[in-house]
Amino acid sequence: MSVSNNCEECKKKSCEGYDCWNPDKMIEVLMKNHQQSEEKWIENGLPNLVDKIVTNYNTCGGMDHLEGKDLPSKKVVIEVLDDLFTVLFPGYLGDSAISKANIKFCLGNKLTAIYERLTVEVEKSLKYICRKISECPQDICQKRAHIVVRELLEMLPEIRSTLSSDIEAAHNGDPAAVSTDEVILSYPCVMAISTYRIAHEFYIRCVPLIPRIMSEHMHSLTGIDIHPGAKIGKSFFIDHGTGVVIGETAEIGENVKLYQGVTIGALSFPKDAKGNIIRGRKRHPTIGNNVTIYSGATLLGGDTIIGDNVVIGGNTWITTSVEADTKITKETEETAYKKEKHV
Repeated sequence: MSVSNNCEECKKKSCEGYDCWNPDKMIEVLMKNHQQSEEKWIENGLPNLVDKIVTNYNTCGGMDHLEGKDLPSKKVVIEVLDDLFTVLFPGYLGDSAISKANIKFCLGNKLTAIYERLTVEVEKSLKYICRKISECPQDICQKRAHIVVRELLEMLPEIRSTLSSDIEAAHNGDPAAVSTDEVILSYPCVMAISTYRIAHEFYIRCVPLIPRIMSEHMHSLTGIDIHPGAKIGKSFFIDHGTGVVIGETAEIGENVKLYQGVTIGALSFPKDAKGNIIRGRKRHPTIGNNVTIYSGATLLGGDTIIGDNVVIGGNTWITTSVEADTKITKETEETAYKKEKHV
């Protein structure tokens, strides 16, 4: 609804919803709300607000970490992830200064920086979980952090080989893909799957916090939610990607293709006698090789096994196992088309 500033009817309204359309009323409200000067608020109001917020910290626990230790820096973890992209996709992502002429020098510097920064964050993550169980000698977590990061860096050639198959699957699986260059530079699935494959290495080494920081960061950028605990084979392609969810205990074979809006999730959450969720059980489906799952399909449950060479149509709901070489489609009412005559 369009309202004029000069509308007499609006000027008569006492409802605050009309105040912003009435200049006189607006000034009156502003003056009323600003009787206390800024100087007085800074002197008295601000200290009172600080006291209220501190009190809230005490009454609403679990939302602060004021000790200032044993938590990795989200900012640093994301920065290191970007540096890892430079190593995985030199010339495409990250540092544009890398070339064949200086590749060894640049890689040496980049990997050294990643090793030093990431070791610090992994050590803090290990200490975070260690102190929740019991105190341990300080150097144990530090030594373990160095081992974990070295193992991750040693895995980079293998991760690149797997990502090469993922990129090839995207190029071969999407007729709109002009080249692998376009796939690497623009397809959100490349970033999401790359992040998953890095985060998964931390997950299987029992590093807390960092894998989810990485995966949820990429989830926020791409709309693709892959839990780092999932097991995913080679030549994996997510077309379009928005709204795809892959749960922690999902297992996906090789040469699998998903479309947007696919959920590979949990059917239910078993609880103990106290009503708490029982963790550590397989909750998500197992999917075989050469499977295609179209948009909007939902697959649920840890006992659900999808055989090889299965095609699952869009908007289907799967909660039981499917034999190999099966095609599933959803029976829907026929869409009616009616041509209207206009006089």
